[in-house]
Amino acid sequence: MPSILSIQSHVSYGHVGNSAAVFPLQRAGFEVWPVHTVDFSNHTGYGQWRGPMIPATDVREVIKGIDELGKLDDVDAIISGYQGGSDIADVIIEAVAMAKQRNPKAIYSCDPVMGNAKSGCHVSDDIPPLLRDKVVPVADVITPNQFELGYLTGREVNDLESTIAAAHAAREMGPEAVLVTSVLRPERKEGEIEMLAVNGSGAWLVATPYLPLKRNGSGDVTAALFAGNLLRGRGIDGDLSVALGNTAASIFELLKVTHESGSGELELVRAQEAYVHPEQRFEVTKVQ
Repeated sequence: MPSILSIQSHVSYGHVGNSAAVFPLQRAGFEVWPVHTVDFSNHTGYGQWRGPMIPATDVREVIKGIDELGKLDDVDAIISGYQGGSDIADVIIEAVAMAKQRNPKAIYSCDPVMGNAKSGCHVSDDIPPLLRDKVVPVADVITPNQFELGYLTGREVNDLESTIAAAHAAREMGPEAVLVTSVLRPERKEGEIEMLAVNGSGAWLVATPYLPLKRNGSGDVTAALFAGNLLRGRGIDGDLSVALGNTAASIFELLKVTHESGSGELELVRAQEAYVHPEQRFEVTKVQ
């Protein structure tokens, strides 16, 4: 059973960070070890919350404790998302280095959480340059949205050509594979939203129906399931198109169930079959 070390935020109510990523991965058959970077009552989208940001020294101690048990040897993937304090970046980099030293086949998938085109950047001003200059270069996989991809690469990202070019520019920074989530390009078909996956072998695009809702944590689930699907398909050396197609099918069904329920939070439990046997599949097209 593959094991994943997940270094992300945690909320008691709602589903973001580890509170979004852990259960879908477990339901899909992965052993998941969550390490929290914050411990909030709820996600910040509510405008008010309580609870602490976890100091980097405490996050480091948790990871050190796992290593002292000899369990970093068993880690197949490390994933990270919202980082909380700016000092967490160094802890993540150290954890990745330790895990890869124990298991050279381990992969690191970084979700460079910063914000989106509609609402702008919603993290501390210190975080984006740290992600760009320190964290992304040690990642094997990154899962930005278009806004985040543009920041990381310093490029304008708006149509398919510029998105693919920016993804390859991001690969030159260190990652082998890039998943661009929520691709919104002017030339797409009406009523659709797309995801794009790019590696050294090419670029693949998948479109799903656009649902008129936005739920915090959907990007966290997407990044987590994509990492899991990569592990199932022989890691970053496997078929990227299969991982993309499986991820898109699961996420669409999760969002569809959430939309139909009218819930303000992701229906992670109600939609749990989506992580194993999604009802609907979508065509993945090679575009480069």
